[in-house]
Amino acid sequence: MSQQALRQVLPQLPISLDRNVLVNSNTFDDAGVYRLDRHRALVQTVDFFTPIVDDPFSYGQIAAANSLSDIFAMGGRPLTALNIVGFPADLVPPRVISSILRGGLAKAAEVGCAIIGGHSIRNPEPIYGLAVTGIVDVRRVTTNANARPGDLLVLTKPLGTGIATTAIKRGVASRGLQKKVISLMSKINTAGAELAERDLVRAATDITGYGLIGHLVSICRASGVSADVDPSAVPMIGDEIGDLIEQGCVPEGSWQNLYDTTVLVDWRTTDEAHRILLTDAQTSGGLLLCVAEAKLEKVLTILRKVPTPCAAVIGRIVPGRRRGPLICMTG
Repeated sequence: MSQQALRQVLPQLPISLDRNVLVNSNTFDDAGVYRLDRHRALVQTVDFFTPIVDDPFSYGQIAAANSLSDIFAMGGRPLTALNIVGFPADLVPPRVISSILRGGLAKAAEVGCAIIGGHSIRNPEPIYGLAVTGIVDVRRVTTNANARPGDLLVLTKPLGTGIATTAIKRGVASRGLQKKVISLMSKINTAGAELAERDLVRAATDITGYGLIGHLVSICRASGVSADVDPSAVPMIGDEIGDLIEQGCVPEGSWQNLYDTTVLVDWRTTDEAHRILLTDAQTSGGLLLCVAEAKLEKVLTILRKVPTPCAAVIGRIVPGRRRGPLICMTG
């Protein structure tokens, strides 16, 4: 569902009065957080999607990495997960399903997360993902709602996975791009927990289906701030992404994201290619971090050590604009 649709649906639901609920859907965060005691809280998330690559093992890895990253984006560590499986039983053989599940198991094992069960249904289209439970220090939860004016925006993966996977489906992506994008989407955002545990990040989110700008909008709204972004500082997976944009190889979700930003972003100085890139619907994208300027060097050192695919400073949080766009393009 689009962000606009969710913003119409979610306010109609009753608000939980349980004081142990620390983070719920009100802030459009990556996961919910429930306090266990004075020091610990559970972090819970669920995510699944249809195949975006041909290789079943890679699909399983990407879907699992995408789900697990929500926990790290909140500053937590995953503990357990449940498989979510849906397949047309008459079209997908058991060996393919097994390969997908093994891909998910491999990614979960990489970060010490135990997959302890799951649920399967018959579905006209294949779906796979995880429901993940993690643990976090209640003092170190990184949410959408704590960004402050002056914070720098740091991105840990280049953009363009939506465009690249659309090209893969259409058979027009080079082998080099296919290999690179699968590697990027399979990488889990473990840096989120590392940074949170060192109290180096004020707010964070991972960039997925709503694109960079859509997720930044959520941070701005939850934190009561605005943001400036330099499009020229935002990295993309490779020059081939620009060529694919020119060819119109753009997923429907990205066009929807761009439409949704019409009244929220000042795009006047930005060409269409950059607009599409900044709103491209990502799968298992990187983290968007809000970092106090005094802590930037420590954050960049950790990102290089982890390592993350990139550590690009792409903009800054500014005081909330009472009039005008929520996000402005600079540079």
